[in-house]
Amino acid sequence: MIKEWRRHRAVQRVKPGDGRALKRFRWWQLLFRALFYLRLTSDDGRHTVYAVDVRHWQNHSSNNLKAHLYRDGRQHAMSKLPAAFPVPGGTVEVRMSAFGVKRCHYVTEQGPEHQLVPDPLSVEGRRAGLEREHPALSRAIGLLSLCVLLAALAILLPQAAEQLTRPEGIAQHTGTFTSPVDLPKWGNIALGFATAVASTERALRLRYSRLLDGGVG
Repeated sequence: MIKEWRRHRAVQRVKPGDGRALKRFRWWQLLFRALFYLRLTSDDGRHTVYAVDVRHWQNHSSNNLKAHLYRDGRQHAMSKLPAAFPVPGGTVEVRMSAFGVKRCHYVTEQGPEHQLVPDPLSVEGRRAGLEREHPALSRAIGLLSLCVLLAALAILLPQAAEQLTRPEGIAQHTGTFTSPVDLPKWGNIALGFATAVASTERALRLRYSRLLDGGVG
């Protein structure tokens, strides 16, 4: 029920596009642009190509992040994020995290969903290319990212609990918790950098966990 309500609100934010042409992906846009494609076939066999274009890092300091939907190379609609674009047979959902696109999926009316295909020149497309060409290396990188985030969670949660129980008003009721791990300042900085890199790597694969990635972002 909540998911449907959120989707309905996102659909209401959609505005018509102005018909401008979709610009090609350029190498210098790697750090601030995401571009995904969806190819749909109608009952009469006609093919339609949809593209979702998000310029994220250049706008990330604002609350005005937008996704643009193109149909056969022309801007069809736009919406603030999170976005839900109605398309034949379902909805294209787009959401962002602090580290990139966390969701860009085609959700069919029957329920199944499919991740859109990233442009091969984009950083998401290059990561997908690594997965296709070197699956073992890709799995190892993904596992390393997961391990870094799990380790960070195991270290940061006890430290947070220690900080929360330090005030005298709380300590007299719960006692003071002492974290078994006490990292120096440089250690916490290094851990923060490692978790940011790990979450960014996961964002390139559109992997997102509120516990792991959300806690870092």
